[in-house]
Amino acid sequence: MVREAFSHVTTWVFDLDNTLYPPAMRLFDQIEVRMTAYVMEALGVTRAEADRLRAHYWRQYGTTLAGLMREHGLDPDPYLVAVHEVDMSHMTPDAALASHIRALPGRRIVYTNGSAPYAERVLAARGLSGLFDAIYGVEHAGYRPKPERAAFEEVFTRDGVIPERAAMFEDDPRNLTAPHQMGMRTVHVAPDPHPAEHIHHHTDDLTAFLSRLT
Repeated sequence: MVREAFSHVTTWVFDLDNTLYPPAMRLFDQIEVRMTAYVMEALGVTRAEADRLRAHYWRQYGTTLAGLMREHGLDPDPYLVAVHEVDMSHMTPDAALASHIRALPGRRIVYTNGSAPYAERVLAARGLSGLFDAIYGVEHAGYRPKPERAAFEEVFTRDGVIPERAAMFEDDPRNLTAPHQMGMRTVHVAPDPHPAEHIHHHTDDLTAFLSRLT
């Protein structure tokens, strides 16, 4: 039945962080530390205040960067370089995941709230390089973040995605709202389910889920 639910899909859209690698790899922990340090320096605030602002902007705007841009006029490009200079030596390739992604029929893309160069490094560390037709970062959405619908629309228009014939895989349930509204099949990839009308499927094992589609 799961395979039938995706029989119409010709474009497969994957988030990056905590989606194409498991949360246990804790890569985003490093990013959060670097974001806090950047906020401290850029705004001249304490670590505690930087942590508070970082979390507040993520809840309010979808990303820390979006809040810094809107409320402080921050230049996004130096920020994106600085916060993504993280160590990936602990990450391991996933040959089974690569095999199932390769077997998906149609176009395969990555769309992340991080930057495209960072995404390329993560994919290389996971053994997933060369499997995707395109890689889009927040810069390709005019620095507007998911979950804003306008961000999805800009990226999907750029790529030629037909939402009614596409599926979205995401770890953040907020980021599946707009894809659902646009007519996409939605998959929540996370340890725990988040029952909601805009989420069609949940999995805590992306590799296993994709194996049921190919």
